[in-house]
Amino acid sequence: MTGDEQTQPGGGAPGDEDTTGGSGSGPKKQRSFWKELPLLVGIALVLALLIKTFLVQAFSIPSESMMNTLQKGDRVLVDKLTPWFGSEPERGEVVVFHDPGGWLEGQTAPTPNVVQKFLSFIGLMPSAEEKDLIKRVIAVGGDTVSCKEGGKVVVNDVPLDETSYLYPGSVPCQDSFGPIKVPKDRIWVMGDNRQNSLDSRFHQQLPGGGTVSNDEVVGRAVVIAWPVTRWATLPVPDIFDQPGLNQAMAAAPLGAASLAGALPLVLWRRKKRATRHTAE
Repeated sequence: MTGDEQTQPGGGAPGDEDTTGGSGSGPKKQRSFWKELPLLVGIALVLALLIKTFLVQAFSIPSESMMNTLQKGDRVLVDKLTPWFGSEPERGEVVVFHDPGGWLEGQTAPTPNVVQKFLSFIGLMPSAEEKDLIKRVIAVGGDTVSCKEGGKVVVNDVPLDETSYLYPGSVPCQDSFGPIKVPKDRIWVMGDNRQNSLDSRFHQQLPGGGTVSNDEVVGRAVVIAWPVTRWATLPVPDIFDQPGLNQAMAAAPLGAASLAGALPLVLWRRKKRATRHTAE
């Protein structure tokens, strides 16, 4: 009929779904939330595990060795991504590292319960099985570090003014040490609470002379995440930006370049002298 809209079986207009139970299929019933919940939880756990393994992990501060920068009970987030791209620890960074061997000898960690093990697995708490420490990097491979009793820590002949992060009243170095040449691919670490920190100074008798291998470094602590009243970032103090700190490390390549440039001149002079003697 003219002007009338043609209908489909069941009285629907063209394009309408057949809801009469005929040959057409009806709308799919939405899956129950409770059926989807295990899948969502599984995805969340996988993502948390990947983040913990490759990106960021939470660690708890177990002692007072880094006060007041970090207090006992603080939770810090550690950047584990940049080391995957070849980044190495730098002076002034607060880093978490595995026990190089013997630093935590005699100390026993409390046995975690089931909940703590689960939270550790997904990265919300540190692993109780792994023995980790947290300190500040003072010197890196190629640096020379030393200190005289009651004085300042000296890196590459540059005294460090550490008042911005040392625990109030803390002496930079109560006992003399060094000078110590930090081996390549290793770091010298110290706590901010110098009178209450068993750091590189106290492990010089162990393999590595108190230094820590870069391979043992888990990552850099970048932020205090808990408690919320303590939330703060952990930047590198300005004193580690002094250009003089890098002069000693730059001297070796410069000396090598000078030697390489002088060698042809020495050989040329010797050849010229030999030619003169032959002519005579």
